[in-house]
Amino acid sequence: MIKIKRALISVSDKTGVIDFAAALERQNCEIISTGGTKKVLEEAGIVVTDISKVTGNPEAFGGRMKTISFQIESALLYDREKDAKEASALGIEPIDMVVCNLYPFAKVRAQGADLPELIENIDIGGPTMVRASAKNYKYVATVVDPEDYPVLLEELAENRGALKEETRFKLMRKAFNHTADYDSLIATTMDEQAGELSLRFAFDQAKKLRYGENAHQDGYFLRQRGVDRSYYDMNVLHGKEISYNNMVDMYAAIESVRDMRQHACAVIKHANPCGLCTGDDQRTVLEYAWAGDPISAFGSVIAFNTAVTLETVKFFYLDATDRSERKFVEIIVAPGFTEEALEYLSLHKNLRVVEYDSHFLTPQKDMKFLHNALLYQDSDLKIKDKMECVTKVNPKIDDELLDFGLKAVRQIKSNAICVVRKVEKSYCQLLGMGCGQPNRLNSTELTIKRCHENLLNECNQEDNWEKTINKKMSEGILVSDAFFPFPDNIEIAHTAGIKTIVQPGGSMRDKSVIAKADELGVGMVFTGMRHFKH
Repeated sequence: MIKIKRALISVSDKTGVIDFAAALERQNCEIISTGGTKKVLEEAGIVVTDISKVTGNPEAFGGRMKTISFQIESALLYDREKDAKEASALGIEPIDMVVCNLYPFAKVRAQGADLPELIENIDIGGPTMVRASAKNYKYVATVVDPEDYPVLLEELAENRGALKEETRFKLMRKAFNHTADYDSLIATTMDEQAGELSLRFAFDQAKKLRYGENAHQDGYFLRQRGVDRSYYDMNVLHGKEISYNNMVDMYAAIESVRDMRQHACAVIKHANPCGLCTGDDQRTVLEYAWAGDPISAFGSVIAFNTAVTLETVKFFYLDATDRSERKFVEIIVAPGFTEEALEYLSLHKNLRVVEYDSHFLTPQKDMKFLHNALLYQDSDLKIKDKMECVTKVNPKIDDELLDFGLKAVRQIKSNAICVVRKVEKSYCQLLGMGCGQPNRLNSTELTIKRCHENLLNECNQEDNWEKTINKKMSEGILVSDAFFPFPDNIEIAHTAGIKTIVQPGGSMRDKSVIAKADELGVGMVFTGMRHFKH
């Protein structure tokens, strides 16, 4: 335990500093301070020792020189046991606590400051004090975060003005992270001023997962430090531990519904939406999403963009006496759950129920870390550049369905093809999709196959089911994430009954693809925007 007898306080963010300093003073702690901080404390009636009485020098050069001195750094750095005699001979009196947060470089940067203003907001003395005291944490406490004031005051009160070594070590780690983040921001900003891109990221709060992508791999989940919102901030309401693969699938699920209109539901398998729907009623939306691929929905991750109700989750029949009637899913994630819905979902002890609002997921950049290298790009947030009909047939496309289809294909791994349709006039449904294939023809074939299987289930072997399926296919839109390289995709789609195709265009064979569509009477629209997702 180290009793705090002298504290040096010099802060840019003065939140809570008066109460903190006053509490230290009541415990007979001498307060040393500088400039603006000193003025604020004295105006509050706190007795303050001016920093110049310790350094023997005045503040100089417009405040650039205040705390940097042999006397201050020695008072922070010397070993209280080994160096006590030398310190006494030099007239060095120990300082037991540094309370310091740095010049607001991040704030002025965010405000668009020019280079001279940025330079003036680079703190030198502050980081020097912080690092010196943090290095000597065995004898000195380093406080860089105003949010720590209340808990420190509580501990000081309990221990008659002393802090535990465990606390000082925790403060030390926080201090070095603070200065590291500060220097990183300055370095990357100066590179930016020079027209060069450099990036530094820091992550902490590591959670060890049961394992990584496979059982023989270790896995961790960390939060980026210093950000307001993070995917890490999910609230797990029920169920067993979330795995590495669950994290990936759940992210894909949240992405799929984040900017959908009305109620939306995504059914995700291996990071792809095998079911997706939007509409007026949440329960109906879930039913149509599930119907997109009922087989793949087994063991899936499901996301909603609105708070989940009991009526919706009863779809899973978790209380069915016959266990075969219960629908098995890994995770259900939504912005909220009614009390009754959560109680019902808790009938399945292993089902993870996660509270996370998809509207919080608004990353402006995407990154992939590839063996000591980083790929860095703008997030794919747009859906089209234009709407150009390139065929003789000018298809009438429902705007809501088009928006849904482009957002759906944007979430599917390339090569990506999907067919979307309107059902009951107000529901947009992903009827079938093909993804991740080495060529677009395979994806188109898989999409058609899935659509036919789903429509066959709807027809329930009724008379003239082939005619019914063909009619329903003609009412849908086939959407491609990239251009068609050959006309064969158009032929397959036409044979299946497709009458409307939406694609980016841009192939060197666009003319032959358009000619084939004209020959077959298919309407085709170019959006001018590709949506590869690897």
